[in-house]
Amino acid sequence: MSATPATPAIAWNDELLTRQPQMDATHREFVEHLVQVESALGQSDTVLLPRYDALVAHTVEHFAQEDRWMAALGFAPQNCHSMQHTQVLAVLQDVRRQHVDEGKTDLIGRLLPELMQWFENHAQAADAGLAGYMEEVGFDTVTGAMARPPVAAETADAGCGSATC
Repeated sequence: MSATPATPAIAWNDELLTRQPQMDATHREFVEHLVQVESALGQSDTVLLPRYDALVAHTVEHFAQEDRWMAALGFAPQNCHSMQHTQVLAVLQDVRRQHVDEGKTDLIGRLLPELMQWFENHAQAADAGLAGYMEEVGFDTVTGAMARPPVAAETADAGCGSATC
């Protein structure tokens, strides 16, 4: 999609749906935060940084929620899905540090399309896989209970929840 002044380069699309309502709502919020940061590019740091910080704060909680679900489902703590979360958060924090401390004011704008591309792949693979597994075992996101728990495995799942890793 090419961006025009009226059309942001970053936008929600239904290919991001996982069919897990709480996850999909959080993903829509994530994309909206990306749009808000994108709309502040070229503006002063008093406009840009609060929006960027809101994106980071949302992303911290977004990833923490998915990580809690994976822990409740028996995923290994260092599974590749959670490791992606850790890596992305480190990049988000480092980009902010470089923007503020080193004056690299172009980094946020360069990050956004890359972050959106990563997110599209992540949502369609890792998150969709997690959502499918949650549905398969009847996982209740409120209580953490499973209606159809899997047979106990000897080792926790180190994968990302999809067949792609």
